[in-house]
Amino acid sequence: MGKNGDYIALKLFSGYAQTVADGIRSLAALLDSDKALGADFDRVFDLYAVKKEIGIEEAERMLTNVAKEHGVNENGLHLMLVIHGLPCIHEAFRKKGLSDGVFYETMDDIRCKVNECVECRGTVGTFVLGWYGRFFDGACFAFGRFQYEEAEFGFDDFTLSCGRVVKKGDRIINMHIPSRGIPLTDEIRLDSYRKAYRYFKKLFDDGIVIFCCSSWLLYQKHLEFLPENMNIRKFVKDFECVYSKETDDFHDRWRVFGRYASLPDEELPRDTALRKAYAQWLCSGHKTGYGFGLFAFDGERIVR
Repeated sequence: MGKNGDYIALKLFSGYAQTVADGIRSLAALLDSDKALGADFDRVFDLYAVKKEIGIEEAERMLTNVAKEHGVNENGLHLMLVIHGLPCIHEAFRKKGLSDGVFYETMDDIRCKVNECVECRGTVGTFVLGWYGRFFDGACFAFGRFQYEEAEFGFDDFTLSCGRVVKKGDRIINMHIPSRGIPLTDEIRLDSYRKAYRYFKKLFDDGIVIFCCSSWLLYQKHLEFLPENMNIRKFVKDFECVYSKETDDFHDRWRVFGRYASLPDEELPRDTALRKAYAQWLCSGHKTGYGFGLFAFDGERIVR
């Protein structure tokens, strides 16, 4: 990995679950000890992160083939591409004028994705390597609880309650919600919005930043079956709904139930308020879904 990669990885992962720490050290040791595997890994890394001759999807495909050839877990190799590339991502953030604090906060995403991989697949790694292309490009970064990136509004013109019309093709700021284990309280949400506003306000002539999000969290029927005191309900209400759709399959089932997602509805765990509400909803024969919404922010508050 090199000294820089070792240093950054240790700074990111120190203090995390022993399983993850041991798994990452084992993967790094394997790349160092198996010369053929290490050479194949380095070739893909060089093509993607150094020479930029291939995209993240091609890098993922090539690493999957390397993993099969050498009999190692592909999710582990995918993770090592990200860890090995941390200095490259760090440099991309510096070129954007972003602080080291923003870099480290953004890269907490690695912990989230590794935890999801351990929970759902029982292995240290990541099953969403393609997601990390936006970080290598310096296009997406965290301000507090949420991650943000520039986007374009792809729907017909939409009028917000404050009177602001968001037109198709307008620049908007897209949000992502990594599974950081940080509650979506009013204070935490507003702190993130305010920090993001300070960075993105230069892109909006009138000083009003338009944020958007597409997520299973914004499924409007959450307001029907989630408990009144749940922060997810408050998050839903931050947005003005552009659409909310039901799906026959609960594609985000794993986000709620983790390793238990494949169980029949009646056997799903109910050990958290969210799991209990979802298990009851599903057992009652209801569908689930997702939503997309917008809100306008003036630097201090959501504009209605």
